Amino acid sequence: MPEVIDALKILVNAIHPVPEADWAAFKQIWQPFRAKRKEIITSVGEKEKYLYFVAEGVQRVYYFDDQNREATLVFSYAPSFGGVLDALLLQQPSRYYFETLTPSIFLRAAFPDLQGVMHTHPIIETMVRIGITHSLSGLLERLVELQCYSSEEKFRKLLQRSPHILQLVPHKYLANYLGIEATNFSKLINKVKL
Repeated sequence: MPEVIDALKILVNAIHPVPEADWAAFKQIWQPFRAKRKEIITSVGEKEKYLYFVAEGVQRVYYFDDQNREATLVFSYAPSFGGVLDALLLQQPSRYYFETLTPSIFLRAAFPDLQGVMHTHPIIETMVRIGITHSLSGLLERLVELQCYSSEEKFRKLLQRSPHILQLVPHKYLANYLGIEATNFSKLINKVKL
């Protein structure tokens, strides 16, 4: 999977450039992993054991409550990192599910290996921190959208951020992600000029 390692390197260097010696150590911790469509990779109550790099496919992290309500929190697709990051980094039981929506191909790094390379290569720890900070920034922006924007504004913002997402993710999950009823989501697709 040399092309997948190349894609990982491009993503890493886009977050924060990493010298070759540090990259050589970082790339050694990744192993290939495949999952079928609609496979739960991480369940509520489990520790997240891996950081995932998505090479192919679409996944989501979602919450499911005791009243059978579901909330899609985030989507991941190539080339990006995936998994339940708070459970991974805190090494606490996950409060969320990590599920594939399509057959998926990953590289994954076990937490002890990731932690080890971050301790021995501070530039890798810096890159991870910067990546998490970007994720937190995006999450805060999304919270503002969910709390302040109309359905149409949320839909438009999603399309600005990820114009290709309508082709990647089933619409029922997009509607849930935006906090919009599925019927209203269908109306928005027909109403909003793409």
